[in-house]
Amino acid sequence: MPIEIERKFLVTGDGWRAAAHKVVPMAQGYLNDLAAMDAQAEGRSAMKASVRVRIAGEAAFLNLKSRELGHTRQEFNYPIPLQDARDLLGLSVGGLIDKRRHYVEHAGHLWEVDEFLGANAGLVVAEIELASADAVFERPGWVGAEVTDHVRYYNLALATRPYALWSEDERGGPAVHL
Repeated sequence: MPIEIERKFLVTGDGWRAAAHKVVPMAQGYLNDLAAMDAQAEGRSAMKASVRVRIAGEAAFLNLKSRELGHTRQEFNYPIPLQDARDLLGLSVGGLIDKRRHYVEHAGHLWEVDEFLGANAGLVVAEIELASADAVFERPGWVGAEVTDHVRYYNLALATRPYALWSEDERGGPAVHL
């Protein structure tokens, strides 16, 4: 079973830009929403995984990710034809996520810096995938507060309630778990 071990951080400043060696435009949408995922907490039948369609440059993928808060989740990623992805994006619930993913190498690790556009413009987060949950890594100087355990920073949540709708307190950092 494929496991993703990922940590997510807010980005401070632009120090990462000069180090980015590749940029890929991405559009993604979800075939289920946060409400469908939350139904289980209310005792109703619920989705136990998000179902995402992503176009990354000229490649397209269907992705299923288990619903667990934190840095370790099951993830299944399947390449699909680009036209299928475009058609599936038209079936998405909630808003579409539009972003540029910048790839940055730092101290032997690959960081993915997502610069959000559209309704999520102004939000920049960095993710690092790790080989194990307790892997040691060096944080670059442009990495701020960790938001791995804060649902509002998950792309599924951003499609439902974009950054443009957040209060000033919410934009200030990860003070509250959702």
